[in-house]
Amino acid sequence: MIAYLKGKIILKKDSYVIVEVGGVGYETHISEPAFQKLPNLGDLVELFCHMDVNERGIKLFGFLTFEEMEFFKIVRNIQGVGPRAALEISGIGPLEKIQAEIEKGNLKFLDGISGIGPKKASKVILELSGQIRTAKSLAKNTKESLEKDEAFLALVNLGFPKGAVSEALTQLPKGIIDTQERITQALAILGK
Repeated sequence: MIAYLKGKIILKKDSYVIVEVGGVGYETHISEPAFQKLPNLGDLVELFCHMDVNERGIKLFGFLTFEEMEFFKIVRNIQGVGPRAALEISGIGPLEKIQAEIEKGNLKFLDGISGIGPKKASKVILELSGQIRTAKSLAKNTKESLEKDEAFLALVNLGFPKGAVSEALTQLPKGIIDTQERITQALAILGK
């Protein structure tokens, strides 16, 4: 599975580029906004990639950021949305803007995307808004439960940053419930 390319741009066309990596050229389809941000021919480019395999063949889709690629995968998993439409949706703008439009239920921001009519636009927005709410709810619940966790509070009071503490605590085996043991093991992780 190809997930990342770093190489020289040897060809730029309307909807794709060819990136040479180690003497091999990879045809990589990208969104219009990403295409506009690409460096010139012969320059180095880094792309996160998703390889889409179906009965018609294999296509490689490229993204300037990891977040865009992850959003593409979410959109691509919606039944009836093909890779080209998913690429165009994920390339509309910054993810925060897309999320804000989806949360508002704005169907207009999907106008003009090939293969996405009003009915499919409603379906896309409905499915994505549910996923965004679920992700925000999980993040909020995780944060709230961590802030009530005695091990978390003890480690923060020792002067460790909250982000580092929560990362260390999530790495612990799930079976450890003793607060002192959790603190000891988290300290070992934080000390690395």
